[in-house]
Amino acid sequence: MDLLARREHGRAELTRKLRQRGASPEMIEHELDRLADEGLLSEARYLESYISSRARSGYGPARIREELTQRGLPRGDVEQALREADIDWQEQLADVWRRKFAGQLPGDPRERAKQTRFLVYRGYSMDKVGRLLSGRCLDD
Repeated sequence: MDLLARREHGRAELTRKLRQRGASPEMIEHELDRLADEGLLSEARYLESYISSRARSGYGPARIREELTQRGLPRGDVEQALREADIDWQEQLADVWRRKFAGQLPGDPRERAKQTRFLVYRGYSMDKVGRLLSGRCLDD
């Protein structure tokens, strides 16, 4: 309960943390089932919370997808949660770019590569980054 009181957790993440604290596998399964039945443990809520938090931090869907998959969540559930998230990824990308590069389009190939690497690392697709850096999707 202490772990869930701080923030939402996924079942796999909570299982890992409880094992590290020395809980038996049988006790972990029983308690996680009980918490899920009581509505205190919800994968859907965890996905929504995680996606929202990471998006506010400037990360794109590819990076978030990979992080959630590494945390043991089913790929289908992650994909559905990303589709249902009310996030305009192109606007999010433009905002991250403006904050990092002060809205300055790259003037040479080296700067373009630098900006592209940063944005792709953050989890945005090459297609969206290319459109942004070519100036085709800027509102300004």
